[in-house]
Amino acid sequence: MKNEAKEEIARWGNTVKQDPYYPAYHIAPPVGLLNDPNGFIHWNGTYHLFYQWMPFHTGHGAKFWAHLTSGNLVDWEFHGPALAPDRWYDRSGCYSGSAVEQDGELVLFYTGNVKNAEVERESYQCKVRSPDGVTFEKLGVSIELPEGFTPHFRDPKVWKAGGSWHMVIGAQTEDKEGCVVLYDSPDLESWQYRGILASGLGYMWECPDFFHMEGDVLLFSPQGLEEQGADYRNMYQSGYIIGDFDTGFRTEDFRELDHGFEFYAPQTMEDDFGRRIMIGWMGMPDGGEEYFPTHDFHWIHQMTLPRELIQKGDLLVQKPLVEMEELRTRKVAGGSQEKWKGKIPASSEILLQNIEGDVDIELFRYITLRCNNGKAVLTRPAMDGSGEEWRARTLESPLTEIRAFVDHSSLEIFINGGETVFSSRIFPEKEENSGIINGDLSLTVWELRRQTGGETV
Repeated sequence: MKNEAKEEIARWGNTVKQDPYYPAYHIAPPVGLLNDPNGFIHWNGTYHLFYQWMPFHTGHGAKFWAHLTSGNLVDWEFHGPALAPDRWYDRSGCYSGSAVEQDGELVLFYTGNVKNAEVERESYQCKVRSPDGVTFEKLGVSIELPEGFTPHFRDPKVWKAGGSWHMVIGAQTEDKEGCVVLYDSPDLESWQYRGILASGLGYMWECPDFFHMEGDVLLFSPQGLEEQGADYRNMYQSGYIIGDFDTGFRTEDFRELDHGFEFYAPQTMEDDFGRRIMIGWMGMPDGGEEYFPTHDFHWIHQMTLPRELIQKGDLLVQKPLVEMEELRTRKVAGGSQEKWKGKIPASSEILLQNIEGDVDIELFRYITLRCNNGKAVLTRPAMDGSGEEWRARTLESPLTEIRAFVDHSSLEIFINGGETVFSSRIFPEKEENSGIINGDLSLTVWELRRQTGGETV
């Protein structure tokens, strides 16, 4: 199956790269569909990232794990499929999971998904070892489905603390309530079920993560939340609760991570420099992906930029990594003004500083950001052509800075150093490059280079 995936790259790779919407510096599939980030880790001085990959078409199905590496979190080398759905316990997909280091080896955990002809599901938590980060040996099933849960039981995230290994898994109870469950292990071999760590939002929680900053942070993607004004306007959400591992996590403290149109299933890791870094899928299940024009070029979806997380009280701030400055090539605009109109490169960074008062931004006659009265509102055409759609957020502090990254068909906006973030896909007319910025501020625009990573498949 891995060879068949590689053949799809050979067959359609040139077509994919010809799409004007294909990104320059974001991670995107060489062919087919990309979704959740998996196995994000800094191991032996190299950043490793895997993602859910369907190489044979631009729909979902029996997912592979694609594998990339980087030395700087900017330039990524694609190594092809690391895992394929080729065992009895994962024949319907190698679903999401995580990576850890043990005794000098890279160890992966993922969910093996099995569906029969009646679409009845089985799920298994599976283990993989890699001595070199190049070859991957499946070791079989580590955890089977416990009593009290439906087979929607997936996405193991593993970490070590206090001499023990811990695992959180996204789950659904038999009463159709979303939750995260906890397992412990002394050796990554035998696992003990410890119960439900948190529950109570929606009908399913996916892609859980746990880490410690100033407090204990439980990050997850709940499904089934009802829209509440400007909150929960996407089909599904991704967010976090800051609580305590021992005393619990209150669902009333849940906060969304990103307020754009496309953001889901983020995963974090701590690198060798002590930074907590997060990357997410700039997509949304059941969120209009069938209308994306990139299907015509045999690819769909991309990752967000990696972001450094910093806790500020009960808020997680998301900062673009300092490494992103390595992408800057030439400065195409700069200075202080109250109104600017010009050309914005399809691959660019826009920095607004020293903001006094309100700001209006229109890019490519397609998407607008309006910040006034302490609120930010993002508006774009609906993907299904039904009119305009919007996302909004009340700012955490008075507006002083906006930093935006444009990459052909995506826009990531970081307000006030990442206190408020909007991530969205954009599909303006392919030759459109106009930008209008109104506000009392200083402006800098850089054109950004392509990442230089290649393919070794």
